[in-house]
Amino acid sequence: MDPFHLVYLPVGVGTFHMESAADQFARSVRALQAIDGNVIVPESPLLSVEALREFITPLHPDLVVFQNLTFANGAYMSELLRRYDGPVLLWTLREPVIDGGRLRLNSLTGAYSAAHTLRNFGNRPFRYVFGAPEEEAVGNAVREAVAAASSAKAKAPAREECPSAKPEEVQAAALKEKLRGLKMAAVGHTPQGFGFGRALDAELMYRFGVELESIEVRELINAAKAVSDEEAADYLARTENAVCGLDRTPEKNRLDHARLYKAYTDYVRAHGIGALASRCWPDLFTEFGTPVCAVLSLLNDDGVAAACEADLYGALSMWIGMQLSGEAVFFGDPVSLDEQENTLTFWHCGMAACSLARRDTGAVIGVHPNRKIGPAMDFGCEAFPEATIFRIGREPDGSFRFFIAEGEALDKPKQFIGTSIVIRTDADSRRLAEESVQAGFEPHYVVMKGRHGAVLKALAKLYGFAVYEY
Repeated sequence: MDPFHLVYLPVGVGTFHMESAADQFARSVRALQAIDGNVIVPESPLLSVEALREFITPLHPDLVVFQNLTFANGAYMSELLRRYDGPVLLWTLREPVIDGGRLRLNSLTGAYSAAHTLRNFGNRPFRYVFGAPEEEAVGNAVREAVAAASSAKAKAPAREECPSAKPEEVQAAALKEKLRGLKMAAVGHTPQGFGFGRALDAELMYRFGVELESIEVRELINAAKAVSDEEAADYLARTENAVCGLDRTPEKNRLDHARLYKAYTDYVRAHGIGALASRCWPDLFTEFGTPVCAVLSLLNDDGVAAACEADLYGALSMWIGMQLSGEAVFFGDPVSLDEQENTLTFWHCGMAACSLARRDTGAVIGVHPNRKIGPAMDFGCEAFPEATIFRIGREPDGSFRFFIAEGEALDKPKQFIGTSIVIRTDADSRRLAEESVQAGFEPHYVVMKGRHGAVLKALAKLYGFAVYEY
């Protein structure tokens, strides 16, 4: 049998009393080494989520001793749990000095954050101990946790050879694993009545292994306002090369678009964001004077799944669609039904990747249909013979479900001001619309190139999600 692997994770942040933390770290290492001479310990405290990620990624623990060396928020425990599903001993240190002065460690509050994450991560069971490294209760708790984990490891059945998986199951498993490395961003809040797109960071991490960070849209607006004309020039050129008719947009809006494009791009690159959902109205119109529609469109062509109206589960659906199709995907509302053609039209008010545009028109720039401000995308999408419509949805009890339908994208011109794509569905389009409305599905959907229903169903099975296939 493989040797037992005990791993020590001393987490914290550098804003507390580092001299006290260093002392507790050294004493904790000695205490653990006295119990297990092969315990795996970092060279120094793990003072960021990135440091924790780098340390834990190559390891295969049988037991983790997770110690709040100082206070650390729930993101540290989330990072562990997205990669590890074994036993955890949560260890809180005793505050070393109480003298009316500075709080040195604040380890206990950190334990509450870590435990809250554990409970919300599928109610994950864990052991807990409070005390200084030399206390007998701490040593006993570690020994008991090691004995229990060692016994469980010894009793674990040998792995049996699995029958050959189907191609869609292999693809779904690889996609699920890739999701565990995705970092998303929520840029601002959903507008009133659009709460279906909201997501909790703990829920995204537990259900999908996805990390979520949040930023107020005003922060990116302020960053855009600080961009000089010279700094914006490259982003203006990128846009001009990707679209048609930008010259009809007033110069101020063209420059402000380029500033906003740079601000979003800088943020995405600095934080390693693979998908984002951005608030768009009314803030970008009222506070900035230029819409974000074209910025999000270009980000999608840059490989970042970018949804508008702050729809996080829409953005996650887009990211999955981009992985499956290898291309940008359409994101929009079902707005029109034609029973004779058996079609559904999906539309949005000014956002779609330029690469989706009809070849005879290109990615035309216009104005937002309601606000009459540009630049916003204004084109019909190209035809393609195989299409999949997809949405990660929610049941009223909070459980997840997949909407899946297949068909083809027809050769149709722009249907309304904004961007549009017309899909002839395999299923009866009227029945599809009526039944999905009755089922209470959300109003935003992804349309991707190719038929990917089998892989999406296999992915739903891996997660234990319901499938609504039409």
